Amino acid sequence: MSASRLPLFPLPLVLFPGVPLPLHVFEPRYRQMLADCLAADRRFGIVFRPEEIEERDLPPGHVGCVARIDKSEVLLDGRSNIVVIGVERFALTRIVDSTHPYHVGEVQHYEDTAEPSEALEPTAERVRALFARVGRAARTLADDSDPLPELPRDTGLLSFAVASLIDLDAPARQRLLVSRSALGRLREIDALLRPAVEPIELRALVHVRAKQNGHGPHPQAS
Repeated sequence: MSASRLPLFPLPLVLFPGVPLPLHVFEPRYRQMLADCLAADRRFGIVFRPEEIEERDLPPGHVGCVARIDKSEVLLDGRSNIVVIGVERFALTRIVDSTHPYHVGEVQHYEDTAEPSEALEPTAERVRALFARVGRAARTLADDSDPLPELPRDTGLLSFAVASLIDLDAPARQRLLVSRSALGRLREIDALLRPAVEPIELRALVHVRAKQNGHGPHPQAS
C-alpha cells in the first residue's frame, strides 16, 4: 500500500490490526463512504482523532489502521451496523482534495522494524501467561464461564490483541499503534498486566469464598 489513496473515517478510538470492531454508521457522508467501499474492496482507514483536532488538521505521519468490512447490516432508516477487521497500519501523507463527501487520504504502508525472535518469544509467552491469569480472575469475578479469547501466535499482533481486551484509554492505544517495535509493545503490556495479577486473583478468591457462604468443606476437629 505505497502512496495509495484510502477513504478515511476519523474517530475518537483506535483500531488495531487483527482486531474486530463494531461500528454504527449514521452520518450521511459515511453512509456514502460505506456504500462506496462495499462496491469496491470493502476497505477504508480508521484514524484516531482527538477531540481538540479538526479532521482536516490531522498531521502528516499520523498513524491509522486499514479496516476491512466483514459484516454489514443496513437499517430501515439508512443507518448501518457494521463489523470491521483491522488489516494493517498506515501513515497519513496528506488529506487530498476529493469530490467525495468524506475525507480521502494519501497513505503509506507502516510496519514494524525487524527484531530477533530470541528476544520476542520469551516476552510474548510471559504476556500470554499474565493475560490468562488476569482473564481467568476477571471471568471469576463476573461469574462468567465463557473461555478466554484466543490470542494470535504472531508476536507482532499479540500486543494489539491484548491491548484491545484490557482497559486502556484511546491515547495509550494510539501510542501502541504508532510503536514500530513489537518487543517494546509487549514490554509495555507486560508492565501493565504484571502488577494487576495478584490483586485481581485475590479478589477472585474472596469472591469464590463469599459465594460458598460457609457451605464449603470444614476442617475436621482433632
